[in-house]
Amino acid sequence: MADNPFLQPSALPYELPAFDKIRDGHYRPAFEAGMREQRREVDAIAHNPRPPDFENTIVALERSGQVLDRVSTVFSNLNASNTDPEMQKIDAEMAPRLAAHEDAILLDPALYARVDAVYRRRASLNLDPESLQLLQRYDTQFVRAGARLSEAEKARLRELNEQLSSLTTRFRQNVLKATADGAVVVDSAAQLEGLSAEQIGAAAQAATARGLAGKWLIPLQNTTNQPPLAQLKNRSLRARIYQASTERCTAGAADNTALIAKLVKLRAERAALLGYANHAAYQLADESAGTPAAVHEMLTKLAPAALAKARQDAADLQKLIDAQAAADHSQPFALQAWDWSYYAEQLRKARYDFDQPQVAPYFELDRVLQDGVFYAAHELYGMSFKERKDLAVYHPDVRVFEVFDADGAPLALFLGDYFARDSKQGGAWMNNYVRQSKLFQLKPVVVNNLNIPKPQPGQPALLTFDEVTAMFHEFGHAIHGMLSNVRYPLLSGTSVPRDFVEYPSQYNEMWAREPAVLAHYAKHYKSGEPMPGELLRQVLAAQTFNQGYATTEYISAALLDQSWHQISESQAPSAENVSAFEAAALQQSGVDYPAVPPRYHSTYFSHIFAGGYSAGYYAYLWSEVLARDTGQWFHSRGGLSRANGDYLRSKVLSRGRSEDPQILFHDFYGRAPDIGPLLEYRGLTLPNANQRASPTSSGS
Repeated sequence: MADNPFLQPSALPYELPAFDKIRDGHYRPAFEAGMREQRREVDAIAHNPRPPDFENTIVALERSGQVLDRVSTVFSNLNASNTDPEMQKIDAEMAPRLAAHEDAILLDPALYARVDAVYRRRASLNLDPESLQLLQRYDTQFVRAGARLSEAEKARLRELNEQLSSLTTRFRQNVLKATADGAVVVDSAAQLEGLSAEQIGAAAQAATARGLAGKWLIPLQNTTNQPPLAQLKNRSLRARIYQASTERCTAGAADNTALIAKLVKLRAERAALLGYANHAAYQLADESAGTPAAVHEMLTKLAPAALAKARQDAADLQKLIDAQAAADHSQPFALQAWDWSYYAEQLRKARYDFDQPQVAPYFELDRVLQDGVFYAAHELYGMSFKERKDLAVYHPDVRVFEVFDADGAPLALFLGDYFARDSKQGGAWMNNYVRQSKLFQLKPVVVNNLNIPKPQPGQPALLTFDEVTAMFHEFGHAIHGMLSNVRYPLLSGTSVPRDFVEYPSQYNEMWAREPAVLAHYAKHYKSGEPMPGELLRQVLAAQTFNQGYATTEYISAALLDQSWHQISESQAPSAENVSAFEAAALQQSGVDYPAVPPRYHSTYFSHIFAGGYSAGYYAYLWSEVLARDTGQWFHSRGGLSRANGDYLRSKVLSRGRSEDPQILFHDFYGRAPDIGPLLEYRGLTLPNANQRASPTSSGS
């Protein structure tokens, strides 16, 4: 234990974890020590002979569990981005124990009695607004965790929470395994026609890394649609890739159908135990939306416009397929899901006179990062970045940057982990290694993870514009964490509702396509020449292209999430009926359109079954309303400027959850949100003009 790096704060700058000293053997002892320590601390709070007050109860709880927080934070991050079999064993073992540990705290009657006593006297305590918000959050946490239940109900709740933690862990591990195992092996380079030389080389390297020298490997990403489908000419290979994607976790050792059936049943039982109609009602009661009805209103309001646009685009794609079949005297075929991206890319080229191979050389990863992502942050907030190669990382691909404020003061550490690997879960995300807090005098350490295919040694990492946008998106989360300036860790940075946390990230996406920013980073990786003006204009003009597909696939997944979590325990399907439940849910929601499948099918929908977004996948669209309103606000005031950036920083980005997020947005924007800018950004129109009402009105 003496050399366990988690038992004391790291001595590295910003308390960056000492990755070079952390071994798998350190986790279990640190978890054990951390739980013991916090249990002692909490017992002392619960049985403090002094009357409960804000400092000896609420702030004392904030100070508790520092060892457990350190090991949990590092373990959860690395288990997502650089796992191994031993870590997965530890995860499966510790998940139910950590759930039980949390329940032991939140269901402790003596402890809750003290929290409740302080909360009931809140009006007379003269607390500053942030301290009052902290008190309110603690009371809410205890109540939502079941603190007011009877002892028999608490016992059942503990059982449910332990089972759910184990099930979500297994679901996540199954998706990781099935995604890696589902990679498509290609025997001939001729089948890869349409991919660039760099992409073909990366596929060969990926195959060699798995002992398949002489072959090519197409790894899967976490979504239903796979990026290579936009370029591959070989239709049978496109179908193989699509099939591999959609069949993940439907059979074999990584089958998730039984886990889904059990998860939704137990979640429904837990919601009922806590006094809610269903899991969605329970989850949304603590979100900005407030109710399932508010979410349903927004999604079903937008679905018809998105689906109509998708069907219109599908008709154009079918015409293109038929015309090509007639021209080369081949057999025509009906547009299928695995054809959409390929022909959409051709249609994009026809309409906007460019395709992915033309623009990719202008989107080299490091230039996008330095001259795009970092540049926009500097222009808006005065942030500057210096790479630190003297600090140890957990994988050679990871880069570390020290971040400085406008006055030169140290602000944060930023880690960029951009390349895909088998030990990394799919998708893109931001997380914290250290949360900012004045209570502990800590500055933030944040990480961005993406899954960009790694190029061959010496070759550039050339991005699609979607990958560029993802970099800006995740950095929006990072900014939210790095600019945090609050006292309490519980309220720090991104510790806000799910349907607000995506607001800063989706707002930050706008700078990827802002002409002044795009022109600054869109330069040829070899010559450094800027993207030609006409091509730049075409890239910008094309941003509303295919939004019918993108919006429909997202709304389909969000409605599917709601369907799974608005059922009662008795309505939960058996494992054998999981697929049928999904099909019926999509049909009943009016979004059952085979050419545009949901962004995630249930068996690999990690957001909702393993990622904390259960009944909350709608949050991206809900938050995007705020983001596009913010974009309009910026453009009406001159766009990219320090004055505008500093105002958003002071009103929202630095505030964490120190105030109710809806109040933060209203104080910034000056009025209720409006859905109009979102529709304009996506190139969609609603059937009735009078529906430009705030999507949050019924949930606020």
